[in-house]
Amino acid sequence: MDYLSLFMEYLQVELGLAENTRFSYQRDLRIFCKALKIPEDKLVQVQRIQIINYITGLKLQGRTAATIARKLAAIKAFYRFMITENYLQSDPAEAVEAGTKGVHLPKVLTEPEIQALLEAPDISTAEGLRDRTMLEMLYATGMRVSELVTVKAASVNLDMRYVIAFGKGSKERIVPLGSVAITYLRKYLAEGRNHFLKENEKDPETLFLGLGGQGLTRQRVWEIIKQYGRQAGITKMISPHVLRHSFATHLLDNGADLRSVQEMLGHADISTTQIYTHLTNKRLRSVYEKAHPRK
Repeated sequence: MDYLSLFMEYLQVELGLAENTRFSYQRDLRIFCKALKIPEDKLVQVQRIQIINYITGLKLQGRTAATIARKLAAIKAFYRFMITENYLQSDPAEAVEAGTKGVHLPKVLTEPEIQALLEAPDISTAEGLRDRTMLEMLYATGMRVSELVTVKAASVNLDMRYVIAFGKGSKERIVPLGSVAITYLRKYLAEGRNHFLKENEKDPETLFLGLGGQGLTRQRVWEIIKQYGRQAGITKMISPHVLRHSFATHLLDNGADLRSVQEMLGHADISTTQIYTHLTNKRLRSVYEKAHPRK
């Protein structure tokens, strides 16, 4: 199996990384394979000690800390993907460190940008209604795009105001739904979803469908979001993951506690969620510097 190609698609569709960043990851992984003297399809067999020896070798060669950190980031990202997609049961890069190099802050949209994005679809059409519902649901729940495209219509409980999401490692979690998302879900289920079902064919049960009556792919959702981002005049790089980042950041901005956000995002470790506190702290610092007379 071509794991590297699957990983490149994941970087584009799931994480929305820029082309240069994706190619940098690809190049670093190919250099890693070359150093280990293995073909790319054998990345699945790499052991932790091989990664440690590779990183140690880079240090002995006098490579800069930034270069080593970048190369290790590519390796770690690849093996996280392999775990997420159940190609591996254990992560050989999990405990390997290259030293600290600062905190990488995720990209987020402002609340006005989110509003413009949500209002971009034409809800007088079945496709527009579906797309508005998808956008509302992504922002209301912080779901990953891989969770969104696999969610079943039966997993949405509108009366109890929640959706069941299946996250990494097939872990199930219950995520609350807000009133606006519920309004659009009711409308889509009553007026829009049947438009995509083929006559006399079995209902695929997936919540969001394409014109062929099948579930949407991650790639298609990414394309839809990019299209509405352009329509809304948003110049930032945009992807389903940016909506997830925005969901978490806006919750914290408006007083949510970190543990609750961790649970809603489905993070196994709260340290993963803590990255968003850097964004809110950065915003508070900006407000302080603009407003305080003795800044």
